[in-house]
Amino acid sequence: MSDLLAQLAHRIGDTHVLTDPQTIQPYLTDWRKRYRGKALAVLRPASTAEVAAIVRLCHDAGVSMVPQGGNTSLCGASVPDTLGNAVVISLSRLRQIRQVDPVNQTLTAEAGCTLVEVQVAAAQQQRLFPLSLASEGSCQIGGNLSTNAGGVQVLRYGNMRELTLGLEVVLPDGQIWDGLRGLRKDNTGYDLKHCFIGAEGTLGIITAATLKLFPRPLQQCTAWVALSGPEDALQLLGQLQQRFSDRLTAFELVSDVCLQLVTQHIPGSRSPLEAPSPWYALLELSDGAPDDRLAGDLLATLAESPVQDAAIAQSEQQARALWLLRESISEAQRLDGPSIKHDIALPVSAIPAFLQDTAALLQHAFPGVRLQVFGHLGDGNLHYNLSHTRPGNVDLFDDEAQANRIVYDQVAHYRGSISAEHGIGQLKRDTLPHYKSALELKLMHQLKASLDPKGLMNPGKVLV
Repeated sequence: MSDLLAQLAHRIGDTHVLTDPQTIQPYLTDWRKRYRGKALAVLRPASTAEVAAIVRLCHDAGVSMVPQGGNTSLCGASVPDTLGNAVVISLSRLRQIRQVDPVNQTLTAEAGCTLVEVQVAAAQQQRLFPLSLASEGSCQIGGNLSTNAGGVQVLRYGNMRELTLGLEVVLPDGQIWDGLRGLRKDNTGYDLKHCFIGAEGTLGIITAATLKLFPRPLQQCTAWVALSGPEDALQLLGQLQQRFSDRLTAFELVSDVCLQLVTQHIPGSRSPLEAPSPWYALLELSDGAPDDRLAGDLLATLAESPVQDAAIAQSEQQARALWLLRESISEAQRLDGPSIKHDIALPVSAIPAFLQDTAALLQHAFPGVRLQVFGHLGDGNLHYNLSHTRPGNVDLFDDEAQANRIVYDQVAHYRGSISAEHGIGQLKRDTLPHYKSALELKLMHQLKASLDPKGLMNPGKVLV
């Protein structure tokens, strides 16, 4: 392999072919510290042409490739396996905002741009790129596309599939597909970009994307409200949608268990309400009108809803503090100790019954289990996590397979999905065949074999 590494160094420069074990370790460990792999080298190309050169060399040598963005994957999709015969291709040097077209309402960014950098570039042109995630300071657009990221504003704007108009992709043999079109309508055959969005780098390497932009809202209203249960949350969601339509941009469900974790582990955090409640909703309204009626209209709606108490942000700083409570949940969970995580999607109407029935089954199987539930109620995406009440007690992991089976069987019963926005990666690869039809899996394997016949692109992820 020394000849290959020498050829790679000639293409992208010696300093961007990393082999020192200590230097490459961060690239080989996932954010949750659950997966640790090995690699021949970490490669850091600076352009699409350099990515293509790397892929051609690796393709000809029969060397597997693992594309990596910000390495914030929660399913182990962005790190190699333990065989040590793959290279990691980090896209972090592809950082150009190639174009912002405020008239066409589009932005073209390279895959290594962080989500925040894209948001800022849009804001500088008085536009909005609405994808918003807790990891937006470190996650990269290529990774957002590869996992079909959703975030908190899917309710109004959709996930990355809906936010993407075109892609540039390096195919497994090193060819470059230029599909960077800023068109809302293009009915010229198969929409190829959808093959790569959500594919987790198993069909090619996304190097750039043309994304949709929107007018920046001139008025926003953010509120944290107390609710007695998920049924009341659904009732409130319906009332808000009826009253505000698409001005309701976010509706997040948070259990009191999650709020307690945040106030316990995140310095400076506190509940915005005086009395605790079993459940909370964090909601946001946005409007293009500059008047100040939004808060008053929200108050009137809340007065006719099952809300028990509410805190409405009076400033941007207060709104940010409310969102920080929601965005800090994952970090608070990490600090609290191990947990079994599930990122699931359900029909919105089925969520109360799912929560009640699944909690009963888990409590029967694992007495004392603590459920840490939060997520995007407006689009049916729950982050359904299990832990013990005593931090550091990892006995539950001895029966992780049984716990997963209970949760996923319930998801299937309610005609949901075992992955909403985190992907499959390594974490759910072996589980997927139990909940995906044989025909769907056959078609996925056929697509993989067609585009990547040597099986070199991110092996061991998504498909068994």
